[in-house]
Amino acid sequence: MVPPNPQRKQPWVLDKQRYRRRNEVERLCRRFKAWRRVFTRYDKLDVMFAAFITVALVAEALRLR
Repeated sequence: MVPPNPQRKQPWVLDKQRYRRRNEVERLCRRFKAWRRVFTRYDKLDVMFAAFITVALVAEALRLR
């Protein structure tokens, strides 16, 4: 959920933790686009596609540390 406009008559409650997690997921998806093989889905088999996503996730996790 995006933060509400402060001038709104009845602004909704913002769950900051949920908003932060959503932002992290969106940034991860953006970084996945740099992995052209994942983004264009060159692999024909679902198993190979899932395996390469796992490799990309591990690489991203190691890069962040």
